[in-house]
Amino acid sequence: MKRPDTALCINATIMGKGHATTREYWLEMTPSLADYNCLMELEELEQECDIEFTRTGGPGGQHRNKAETAVRITHRPTGIVVVASESRSQYRNRITALERLSERLEELERERDAAERRRRRRRTKPTLASRLRRLEEKKRLSRKKLLRRRVKPPSD
Repeated sequence: MKRPDTALCINATIMGKGHATTREYWLEMTPSLADYNCLMELEELEQECDIEFTRTGGPGGQHRNKAETAVRITHRPTGIVVVASESRSQYRNRITALERLSERLEELERERDAAERRRRRRRTKPTLASRLRRLEEKKRLSRKKLLRRRVKPPSD
């Protein structure tokens, strides 16, 4: 029987009394469209970045300490730097770092939008009462200034 390319075969050994049985299980794996779109977005983001691979210490043994599995990504337009070194796999660290970078860029975009909304001023039409108050205040100041004028002496 021909299996599709997206199938995964798992061989399981079941231990019984005095014997072992090996069974084959096939799982159908269908990548979702959301996963595909996410990977495409990450690839587009990767075009705007400088990627460096470095070594890191810590748990993981000789493979982690000798192989360059840590990933440092610098986003050229913004200068944001993210590092991922959790896994012993360079590929997984690269995907993790790109996801972190996309989260940081989304956060930066949200902050910029919020700042823009705060900066924008909404003009409102003054109410009739406020216009009348303003006119009364202008009249009062005008009368006050008229009183400051020099008084001409009467000419007799």
